[in-house]
Amino acid sequence: MSRVVVELFYDVVSPYSWLGFEVLCRYQHVWNIDLRFRPAFLGGIMQSTGNKPPAMLPKRAEYLLKDIKRMAKYYQVPVTIREDVFQRILGTNTLGAMRFITAIDMTQPKYLEPLSREFWLRFWSQHEDVSQVESILAVAEKAGLSSELTQKLLEMTSSPAVKNRLKETTEEAVKYGAFGMPAVVAHVNGKPQLFFGSDRLELLASIIGEKWLGPVPSVPSPKM
Repeated sequence: MSRVVVELFYDVVSPYSWLGFEVLCRYQHVWNIDLRFRPAFLGGIMQSTGNKPPAMLPKRAEYLLKDIKRMAKYYQVPVTIREDVFQRILGTNTLGAMRFITAIDMTQPKYLEPLSREFWLRFWSQHEDVSQVESILAVAEKAGLSSELTQKLLEMTSSPAVKNRLKETTEEAVKYGAFGMPAVVAHVNGKPQLFFGSDRLELLASIIGEKWLGPVPSVPSPKM
């Protein structure tokens, strides 16, 4: 039985993207799926669709502060929230970070998962910057990249190839119907199905014919 292609479009500035990322990483060893990480730029999606940050509505911002904490606990992902969280999000430009992640995807995709995770850990657990070159260097080192590879990737971030790849991936997400992140696209019977948010994974399971076993499924033992 062929694997169902499941694409995750994400930006490290999005905490809900981190939640969806970690749960899908767990399920890639449980479900019959071909999980593909698609680093994109949330700012580009927002601009293209005319969407506004949800926290701009005060009551929604108040709710999100509680919701992210509850979701992080339930999903067992170390997102921690400070009162200035929305100011940090609005004041952080992740274009450089997402170009760096795109460059690793194009050259050394085996590092894509750990590198993305380290960016989230730095921004959402340690509350440190991810936009400056020094920050990107620190994240790359944590993810196990050599200094030579890191320098090569930094040089690539200003190249047309990387810029175009990130732009194209962002545009692809919008074509699928994305208006925010995370955007999960499952290709079922030749048709793409979009799921928005990290709280639609149970529905995703139903659509692709798999079982939802909670946010932290046990990995089945190898068959003898």
